[in-house]
Amino acid sequence: MDEMNTDLDNTAYRTLKGYEIMENSQITYAMEDYLEMICRHANEKGYVRINSLASMLGVKPSSSSKMANNLRDLGFVEYEKYGVIKPTPKGWELGKYLLYRHDVLHRLFCLINRSEDELEQTEKVEHFINQKTLHNIVRLIALLEKL
Repeated sequence: MDEMNTDLDNTAYRTLKGYEIMENSQITYAMEDYLEMICRHANEKGYVRINSLASMLGVKPSSSSKMANNLRDLGFVEYEKYGVIKPTPKGWELGKYLLYRHDVLHRLFCLINRSEDELEQTEKVEHFINQKTLHNIVRLIALLEKL
């Protein structure tokens, strides 16, 4: 009984935090949310202000300011205290992908749930989908829309 060997013993299961550590990403899920919203708003106006960003995300302006500073330090946005926030070329590159990922997942969830608004579910899931899976979801949506 002590030498019981199952497939589970040889599988490298991890916690969510364990997978995050393995990925060693410089941007957190919260940073992704902020950058996505900054780019969404900047698509319309070219910039976003701290108070507007805070309002759109349902957080305090101090939280938005802190995150804008973090994103600036990583090279994703241009931001000076009391100024506007604008994505850098690096920020736009990632931001466009984040917006695309969001839109694809929202389309999928609306399609399979026969609804027009699956925002909450999209926001909860989007951080866990990699590019390969997203590509395959796009292919699946195309197939489902033909039915």
